[in-house]
Amino acid sequence: MSCRLAALFLLATILPAAAETPAKQLFGAVEAPAPLAARSIGSYARGCLAGAALLPVNGPTWQVMRLSRNRNWGNPVLVGFLERLAAKAPAVGWNGLLVGDMSQPRGGPMSSGHASHQIGLDADIWLTPMPKRELTYDERERVSAVSMLAPNTLSVDPKKFSDRQFNIIRLAAKQPEVERIFVNRAIKKALCEGATGDRGWLSKVRPWWGHDFHFHIRLACPRNSPTCKPQVDPPSGDGCGAELQSWYAPPPPKPTKPSKPKPPPPEITLKDLPPECSQVLVAK
Repeated sequence: MSCRLAALFLLATILPAAAETPAKQLFGAVEAPAPLAARSIGSYARGCLAGAALLPVNGPTWQVMRLSRNRNWGNPVLVGFLERLAAKAPAVGWNGLLVGDMSQPRGGPMSSGHASHQIGLDADIWLTPMPKRELTYDERERVSAVSMLAPNTLSVDPKKFSDRQFNIIRLAAKQPEVERIFVNRAIKKALCEGATGDRGWLSKVRPWWGHDFHFHIRLACPRNSPTCKPQVDPPSGDGCGAELQSWYAPPPPKPTKPSKPKPPPPEITLKDLPPECSQVLVAK
């Protein structure tokens, strides 16, 4: 039986009620990884994760935040990458990584916070320096990350965004496994203005809405994941010219007549995900 036929059989027999249930509810309810060979399945925003590994909540140079979310899972490739990046961080003046959301135990859509992070290859790293002591569970739940933006939101606040933040983003971007790094437009602007010498790493750093409290690391599809869908290559160049300026363009004028509000997009269900995700969801 082919993988697709097997998945359809699961949907028709084992998971009849789940077929139309929002996938975020199904994947969000699972607390343990699928006991299958490790692989990232599908695209970053439409997929799931088999054989996930757990990033320990404490390491020599990292601490995981928001432990109640149970989102410190990833493809073993991501977990190993974060441990190596954390070990290199002190050499560039960064105590260690405060790790935010990675993925759920079986990946898939999340009930809050992200459209991506579904295949265990994304991780949010706070731009708040890690303290030199171990944070308590309560602190990890209630302490907020700090925005790097000036009050006008058009630039960074130099009292908050310093060489330390610059250096840790550059270090991450220079790692060969990294496909993308997403930051706020003002942070991208600060990186463009501060970069000297080799500027090749800047092409990986892309402006995106939000991302003023943290930077988002996305790894390329690893060898252990043949059905992982890679992103297209970023445009050539460092992204510091017209592309960055487009993020500062004035918004279009408001229509003279109120436009009809668009209906919300339909919820992602299992049938919208790769067929293997049904097997990942029920694996025991």
